[in-house]
Amino acid sequence: MNIVKIGTYCVLFGILVYLACMIFIGVNSYSQYKHTVPKKADYLIVLGAGLKKSKPTLALKYRIQTAAKYAKANENTKIIVSGGQGKDELISEAECMRLELIKLGIEDHRIIKEELSTNTFENIKFSKKIIDSEKANVIVVTNDYHLYRSVKLAKKQGLNIVGLPAKTPRVIIPTAYIRECLSLLKATFYHQI
Repeated sequence: MNIVKIGTYCVLFGILVYLACMIFIGVNSYSQYKHTVPKKADYLIVLGAGLKKSKPTLALKYRIQTAAKYAKANENTKIIVSGGQGKDELISEAECMRLELIKLGIEDHRIIKEELSTNTFENIKFSKKIIDSEKANVIVVTNDYHLYRSVKLAKKQGLNIVGLPAKTPRVIIPTAYIRECLSLLKATFYHQI
């Protein structure tokens, strides 16, 4: 077999894997909109999604807006904003989310910052330490493509949790889906889900 055939097969295999990832993540993203999100949850965990200096990315903005809408309708729910500070970020993702939620009319005393996490597994792990009861009803807010893994990670860590999807910006879908597929494989390999 010559090098051209091997290269062609590798490219075709890569395309098939990418399409399989797109379908798997797409179906799971769509299914997140099919369940009923309970009212009056004890906690709402909002996962970070990167900043542009001190401003939220569009993906994070959608998460914040979704969280604010739920929080306004459920006034006793505490909000955990979860995300540390990246190298090119001027503030932590948690602080950015806190400021944005306040702008959207959410009272500061309802918001709890978790600023140590650097990835989704840590978002859940460190947020769980804030939650005062194993029986607490918890909702995790993230973009729809990311919700399947986030809920799986949280359930594996013992949280009584459901997901509340925020929409995904169209511009990031191609890269977000493949990255999410690789993250799912990694989480499975390390027995995190």
